Amino acid sequence: MDAIAVAGCFRDKSILITGSTGFLGKLLVEKILRVQPAVKKLYLLVRAPDAASAEQRVFSEVIGMDLFNILREKYGLHGFQSFIQEKVVALAGDIIHDDFGLDTSQADALSKEIDIIINGAATTSFYESFCCWYARRLVTRESVQEW
Repeated sequence: MDAIAVAGCFRDKSILITGSTGFLGKLLVEKILRVQPAVKKLYLLVRAPDAASAEQRVFSEVIGMDLFNILREKYGLHGFQSFIQEKVVALAGDIIHDDFGLDTSQADALSKEIDIIINGAATTSFYESFCCWYARRLVTRESVQEW
């Protein structure tokens, strides 16, 4: 499958991405927005105590990076901000909780909206035991399957 065909798969789709603040997550978000601007929405699940903190984290740790300069140049500063507001939604949550830590009504609404889930979440603790790491990955896989 070539790159154009892959990009076509994201047209008019709503995508939930975990791990968007990580190295690969940032690359993924930028790549989707650049090669498939007709994506419907990117929902970025980030660890944060509330919606405002989640939005701040996404804008400072993801969208604010130099990686997005190509898109800034393409749309201009005002156009870029409008494009991002239209396409990117920050969600406060955590993959280790049921329904990703979202409240029931939000989880129900999103489960009807989301077409694709890309799970790139990880822990960066190098001292975590294997059993804890494995349990976290297992919980994540089961949470995604339930959606």
